[in-house]
Amino acid sequence: MNRFLLIFALISSHVFGQGVYPSGARSMSMANASVTFNDVWSHFNNPGAVGNAKELTVGISYENRFLLKELQSQSVAAVIPLKVGSISIGGQMFGYRDFRSYKGGVGYGMRLGEMFYAGVQLNYMGIQLNNAYGSRNGLGGDLGILGKVTESWLIGFSVANLFRSKLAEFQDDRMTTLMRFGTSYKLSDKALITGEVDKDIDNPLRFKAGVEYKPQKQISLRGGVATAPVELSFGLGYLTKLISINVGSSYHQLLGWSPHFGLIYTKL
Repeated sequence: MNRFLLIFALISSHVFGQGVYPSGARSMSMANASVTFNDVWSHFNNPGAVGNAKELTVGISYENRFLLKELQSQSVAAVIPLKVGSISIGGQMFGYRDFRSYKGGVGYGMRLGEMFYAGVQLNYMGIQLNNAYGSRNGLGGDLGILGKVTESWLIGFSVANLFRSKLAEFQDDRMTTLMRFGTSYKLSDKALITGEVDKDIDNPLRFKAGVEYKPQKQISLRGGVATAPVELSFGLGYLTKLISINVGSSYHQLLGWSPHFGLIYTKL
């Protein structure tokens, strides 16, 4: 139990932040440097990118932090294109019986110019503790933008939990606000590089970078690195006509492996 408490304290302070958890196996395989990604996980990574969706997509994602059953994260999301813009719906749960955080929300993104997209999202989110402490919940808001400098060069910015939902009156305890700024560049049809800077209210800047290489059209090899704390990640993806299968893991030098898995269905 002491080991678990130590690990939980470390990841809560440095890896996640209250109410903000990564989603999508492709993103996690590239150190979550994903604020410019245009896929179903834009619902969690950047609501602005939702406006660039062209097909109906549904995804599920799972991660087990440091191979501990108490530190599991599950997510589901869907993006639905409309005549103008797109709607996203998603939910996420992290933790175990005595500590569980959850979030569900709906977002809308649209194209505002030739190379510019923006989106907003409203979330219902909270934390549930054991019977002695009960639970807290509230509303939160996200916003994001995605810009295309060229067809190959993208820039993205997002803010998660803009309202800083309150958890308790004691010391004005609130869920964290996370700001992300990043860019990606498509070197060719086979190679993509991405970089990002994250900042939440309570912790220092975190730098992240990732790379994706496609030796074949259906196969993707991915890797990434993040700082504060240093974490390495890798993974691979396999694309069929309708289904994308993604697996991988991150590695922390003190706490170990965190495998992840995801499926995305695209209706053509």
